[in-house]
Amino acid sequence: MMYWFSDGHFFHGFGGMFMIFFWVMLLMICISLARKDDSSEKETAEEILKKRYARGEISQEEFARMRKEIRE
Repeated sequence: MMYWFSDGHFFHGFGGMFMIFFWVMLLMICISLARKDDSSEKETAEEILKKRYARGEISQEEFARMRKEIRE
């Protein structure tokens, strides 16, 4: 007996697998949209450099040299 093209067990199992696949893909799409990086929110190298200088991690000379390198 072939159940391949009838209302047999093959299609019931495949339908269940399809529903799992569908929900997993939908969940993955939602997660990827939630994690989407917005380029406008990313800090530039110069902003990071200014913060490091403000915290005292680098000296004024280092700041000036690095800023010059960044701008080139």
